[in-house]
Amino acid sequence: MIGHLLSAGDLDARSATLILDTAAELGNLAGREVKKLPTLRGRTVVNLFYEDSTRTRISFEAAAKRLSADVINFSAKGSSVSKGESLKDTALTLQAMGADAVVVRHPASGAPHRLAHWVEGSVVNAGDGTHEHPTQALLDAYTMRSRLGRLAGLQVAVVGDVLHSRVARSNVLLLTTLGAKVTLVGPPTLIPVDVAAAPAPGIAVSYDLDAVLPASDAVMMLRVQRERMGDSYFPSAREYARRYGLDGARMRRLPEHAIVMHPGPMNRGMEIAPEVADSPRSTIVEQVANGVSVRMAVLYLLLGGKA
Repeated sequence: MIGHLLSAGDLDARSATLILDTAAELGNLAGREVKKLPTLRGRTVVNLFYEDSTRTRISFEAAAKRLSADVINFSAKGSSVSKGESLKDTALTLQAMGADAVVVRHPASGAPHRLAHWVEGSVVNAGDGTHEHPTQALLDAYTMRSRLGRLAGLQVAVVGDVLHSRVARSNVLLLTTLGAKVTLVGPPTLIPVDVAAAPAPGIAVSYDLDAVLPASDAVMMLRVQRERMGDSYFPSAREYARRYGLDGARMRRLPEHAIVMHPGPMNRGMEIAPEVADSPRSTIVEQVANGVSVRMAVLYLLLGGKA
């Protein structure tokens, strides 16, 4: 197993499958009366979050506590960061406190990679700028495998704001590594120019959602990240929903077995209609539950074998 999890590209098919298989075993804990394992007793996991988060931070906290680790939650607000402390100085402070693992979310792309040079413990990227979010990709892959029985050969449509989505980047890397085919769908302004010009093997690009749906095994709707948009990338929210929103009529164009995914938080009525988000095809709540098992597996594999 690798020493850090900074990118989905760090994982080959074997190591990614090991994480998914381990998550499946650890997921059995959810049905037990006592959900804890003593595996990481005496280890310290720091959640270092420079951006607001609900699902990811709580998921990592629950994962670490179920493995009996000590958890320190660090928020940039109300800390020395607000007084101008650098990421390096914060890292050295955590190192002095004996952190065995640092889970970091940061608005700057590449911040977890820098952090990995400054601390001796393992670093897990929980989202860095518009770069990557590898554990989200792992839980998405885990959910697809649980629902559809496989990953190799699946046709996965990733729809919406691909340009600003770290979830999309990590999913493309991981899913193609595991043998799935990915089609990126969205307005031309929200598809990276280099990807549109020369898609990598296993990746296709389409600007027509209706044409892609009938052949898709899974459809992953992405949140439109208006907070990262400095320009007008589409005429209006209504126009975006009309062309790229997944409503009931579009959902009925999917094959009978197909599932609908969303990393959250959702813009209901924009990229996804409420009737779709709450339908039996939706895995959105399931993804949150699976996130705990997957993050337990990541922490277990990173820290469980260390002396």
